[in-house]
Amino acid sequence: MLILNAEDVRRALPMRDAIEAMKQAFAALSAGRATVPPRAHLQMDRNAGISLFMPAYVDSDDPAQQALTIKAVSLFDHNQARGLARIQAAVLVLDPATGCPIALLEGATLTGIRTAAASGAATDLLAREDSRKLAVFGAGVQARTHIEAVCAVRDIEEIAIYGPTAAKVDRLIEEMSDRVTVKLYSAASPQEATRGADIICATTTSSTPIFSDADVQSGTHINAVGSYKPVNREVPAETVVRSLVVVDSRAAAWEEAGDLIQPLEAGLITRDHIHAELGEIVVGEKSGRTSNDQITFFRSVGIAVQDAFAAKIALANAKAAGIGQAVSW
Repeated sequence: MLILNAEDVRRALPMRDAIEAMKQAFAALSAGRATVPPRAHLQMDRNAGISLFMPAYVDSDDPAQQALTIKAVSLFDHNQARGLARIQAAVLVLDPATGCPIALLEGATLTGIRTAAASGAATDLLAREDSRKLAVFGAGVQARTHIEAVCAVRDIEEIAIYGPTAAKVDRLIEEMSDRVTVKLYSAASPQEATRGADIICATTTSSTPIFSDADVQSGTHINAVGSYKPVNREVPAETVVRSLVVVDSRAAAWEEAGDLIQPLEAGLITRDHIHAELGEIVVGEKSGRTSNDQITFFRSVGIAVQDAFAAKIALANAKAAGIGQAVSW
């Protein structure tokens, strides 16, 4: 069995490779080649934690294109007091022909990369080609990886970052200044970040909208990934109503995406307001942006097929570069 720790995963899964892997993942899902059961939730109130279990199987006539994985991801609110990251995760890769375990990957890093890579794929397919300003809400792991993902597919010139904790935003800017060669600055308000932004990335866990619809200009592309509960939302309902909405999975979105569920329950949209799954656009079954004035909105809740394809690419790169630790099983 090959084991990849967090640094191994970072080396083996560069963002551009991850973005292409996500396009393949969403295409497989929309084509019906991916079996993705609903994620199982295991609540642990005593320890302020929750664990999610996400299996996926990808079928193909070509055995080399098959995949079988399960991810366990846990979120424990008291971990920081213990000196641990709030999110802990592992991805187990199985041989789809035999069921034998063949690899174990550190899952928090993989999740951070593949989640942003999905937004990168959506940005590549939906954002205006001349997009130059990026607004990022949040200053955590996803803010970092989303900056990398968007800069990988568009020639961004300036990035405005807004977060409630100025020190965290400052640390993010200092860290990302070594990774991207664009202007980064801390926005004093959500309005300052949003106004003039061609692309907006929402990476928070907010339960209420984090910017105003009035500040979203025509032609903007929005990625929202932070909130994963029906009671939470990052994007104003008014923005959702006037956007071309694309999701990773219709079924998963109507289960978990508060940004869509709440306007639906309020009677502001119908289920038909979802224009397409991203995979349908990848394979050409549905159109993407149809004008430069259109607002496009990609709502991602995260699905296990992303882990399967991300792990497949990471393992191939790791084996080619001699990355990771092989252990007897």
